Amino acid sequence: MQSKPFLELADLKRIAAAAEAEALSNKWAVSISIVDDGGHLLWLQRLDGAAPISAQIAPAKARTAALGRRESRIYEEMINAGRVSFLSAPGMEGLLEGAVPIIKDGQCLGAVGVSGVKSTEDVQIARAGIAALGL
Repeated sequence: MQSKPFLELADLKRIAAAAEAEALSNKWAVSISIVDDGGHLLWLQRLDGAAPISAQIAPAKARTAALGRRESRIYEEMINAGRVSFLSAPGMEGLLEGAVPIIKDGQCLGAVGVSGVKSTEDVQIARAGIAALGL
């Protein structure tokens, strides 16, 4: 039997604090979500001023990145290129740029999804959070 790393509460707190700091330093009102490798929500925070819908979009993006083991941007690009059948992919509702998987030693531990500003800025916040883990 193989073993693999997983996210602990301390990891979630580090990711969330770094992501929040990145958002606040840029004055971006966003929702930040963290999911495990199965796409299950572990953390959600909606910063002051973030649109209510962002609290639903961020976890959907994160779930997509975790289940697909790749950035959610990849799916958006495939759909925009004409592969609209991906809109029916089961369990993947956040087919928008803004989520990044958390990878350690080739294993996906989960993902960080952000919603509320431009998609590239959402990714910037997610990456800042993941960087706090020092992977």
